[in-house]
Amino acid sequence: MSTDLQWLLIRKYNSFLVKKVPEGPTFSREPGNLLNLHSHKYSGLANAKTIDIQNSESGLQITTKKSKASSHAVRPARTTSAVRNRSGGRRSLGVVASLAKKGYRPDLRAAALGRASALLATQKEKKASPPKKVRGKKVAASTA
Repeated sequence: MSTDLQWLLIRKYNSFLVKKVPEGPTFSREPGNLLNLHSHKYSGLANAKTIDIQNSESGLQITTKKSKASSHAVRPARTTSAVRNRSGGRRSLGVVASLAKKGYRPDLRAAALGRASALLATQKEKKASPPKKVRGKKVAASTA
């Protein structure tokens, strides 16, 4: 079945649709959708090639769907690669960019980098804020 026909079938009705505001954008929770926007370009269900980036305990988990796998398989063939937390942000973004750039889905390169950098930002530990300095009249009041 072609990807266009699949999109026409699942476009209006599927279990992953999220409609918050009638006039606003329609979102989707499907796996493989990098921007969570309900469109054919970003759809993880209708496209033969998808990139899915998720958080895991060990770091980022990057999953791609094999496009030449048999359509009669019990479950779709996927490849999974993981980038460890301690590898650093530049290495993980390089892995994501090279995966998207190698001809797999170059149109999703910017979306994949954005998703990976957002997930990396959530994994960082927040710095403790320094104590507030007492200024002005409060200094004299506290010393007296």
